[in-house]
Amino acid sequence: MLKKDRLTIFFLENKYLFLFLASGIVNDEGFWLIGVKNSDFKILDDKNLLECHRKELIGYESAKDILNAINLNLDNLMNDLKNNNFSLDEPPIGISYNIPLNFLENIFDFWLEKYKDKDVWEVCLGLLKIRRRVSLSNLIKSESIKGDSKKFAMEIENLHKYQPNSIINKDSNEPMWK
Repeated sequence: MLKKDRLTIFFLENKYLFLFLASGIVNDEGFWLIGVKNSDFKILDDKNLLECHRKELIGYESAKDILNAINLNLDNLMNDLKNNNFSLDEPPIGISYNIPLNFLENIFDFWLEKYKDKDVWEVCLGLLKIRRRVSLSNLIKSESIKGDSKKFAMEIENLHKYQPNSIINKDSNEPMWK
């Protein structure tokens, strides 16, 4: 029986992954982490993680595909923030704690849900790749995309709408009295 259990665990660890969203802390700095692990215990035993907010056991390739889409979405978001002079704390690992949990949950849930339908997934992933180069808002307004693609483009654009309260002022003026 023990050999069979080890074989089952080995099979599960190599065929499936846990895609997760968790909060954590390192050196008194909070962060969010979206990642994959091949065991539930590896998530629970990670000393840097405090709480797991989302956890889905899915196929190996599916987990990697979804994680890549989430990371591309987050890269797009971070580039937008940087280009618009918004500042976020840079955690030692993971994603800035400045981004609200519900915003990250929306991104996580969106890509997990879209993966369930291959055609929808391909359309959404294509739109996300386009979003890397140009805002989808312009394409939506110009009616360059229609139908379901337009609906998905609006949803993807909403996944890029977060803006923090603080702005970095690059061109700060020197005081008049100097």
